[in-house]
Amino acid sequence: MEQNLNQIIDQVVKDKGIDRAVLIEALEAAILSAANKKYRNTRDLEAHYNEELGEVELFEFVTVVEEVEDSYREIDLEEAREIDPDVEVGDSLGMKMDATGFSRIAAQTAKQVIIQKVREAEREGIYNEFKDRVGELVNGIVRRYERGDLIVDLGKAEALLPAREQVPRENYRQGDRVRAYVIDVRMATKGPQIILSRTAPGLVEALFRTEVPEISEGIVEIVRVAREAGSRSKIAVVSHDPDVDPVGACVGMRGSRVQNVVSELRGEKIDIIPWTPDVARFACSALSPAVVTRVYVDNEEQALEVIVPDDQLSLAIGKKGQNVRLAARLTEWKIDIKSETAAAEAELEEELEAYGRSEEDADDLTGDNDLGDEAAAETQASAVAPEDMTRDELYELAKEHKIPGRSAMSKAELIEALTVSGAFSGKAAGDIEEETIG
Repeated sequence: MEQNLNQIIDQVVKDKGIDRAVLIEALEAAILSAANKKYRNTRDLEAHYNEELGEVELFEFVTVVEEVEDSYREIDLEEAREIDPDVEVGDSLGMKMDATGFSRIAAQTAKQVIIQKVREAEREGIYNEFKDRVGELVNGIVRRYERGDLIVDLGKAEALLPAREQVPRENYRQGDRVRAYVIDVRMATKGPQIILSRTAPGLVEALFRTEVPEISEGIVEIVRVAREAGSRSKIAVVSHDPDVDPVGACVGMRGSRVQNVVSELRGEKIDIIPWTPDVARFACSALSPAVVTRVYVDNEEQALEVIVPDDQLSLAIGKKGQNVRLAARLTEWKIDIKSETAAAEAELEEELEAYGRSEEDADDLTGDNDLGDEAAAETQASAVAPEDMTRDELYELAKEHKIPGRSAMSKAELIEALTVSGAFSGKAAGDIEEETIG
């Protein structure tokens, strides 16, 4: 090729941002493709770029033989030694060819290969740029709808906002600006595919990260996010600095920070919850704005039984169960909510079951409680004194012995009732813990 390609290569590298080695490889492949087409793949050809000359050189390789059977790929020893006196039979001899005599079709082939390589390099560059941006926010412009999916222009690339990742009540028109969360980047046959989301919980976290410097600096941490996109989100936050209130940092002066996030989410309600390792207290906060009376923790089943005042039951459950559903996701525990009336009724049912026992069971129970003075004294000595027990422990013991009206009893009343029932003659520790919120 007569034209020096170094300047052209440098310009393409600058304009397209393509690696120089990739472009040179494309040029070599283009010339080789055109030459093979011209010679109908009958020859052993190689193309190499000469940096000093700024051109692609084409070489034909033939094998030195005693007797030629394939004139395109073989050369006899006598003729070969006219080119290189030192060659021997079996050697491969390379000869430079004229690379300027290709036809228009050959040149077009070279052009197509270059275009293809350039496109592949551009796609690879886009993929490498975005593959590490999963979990980040991006800004784009809506270009068009395709079967319910949004095509978003990110500048260097187009991204896909699938219908399933769109908030139902959010509508976009061509030319609208949209901010979304990158959930996946993968290489497809047509190039890199960047998948966006407006429904992912990570979108809420990423928005707070941009609005709250304490989060981006690592002082405040978002522990978990539970979200029902377009309706409500709950986020649990904790501060690694005792002087920084995590909830206040996220809310901002006069609510400015959280309001910016709410505006971006088109009015979605956001509850900011202080995280604590105490699951009972964390659950109480997660169920806000409802007020909680008591929480029973079952560690084995990883379940919580939450008791709330009767007038707080609907608030704790939320519209269509949303509040308790989000709280369960936030705590990652099962949550069963009961009103105080329902809890008392459940206790009453247990009492009725106790009264309905068979005569045989009643006799057995009487026999068990009728201990001798010596055995009773020994058992009592080994047990914890009732006065040293907490009200919660006494309540659980009363629950085991089905003491009527135990929910409303004080600690002293529980001790008296348990003493009368003979419960302290053989108290066993229960597996269920209770935490009273007050």
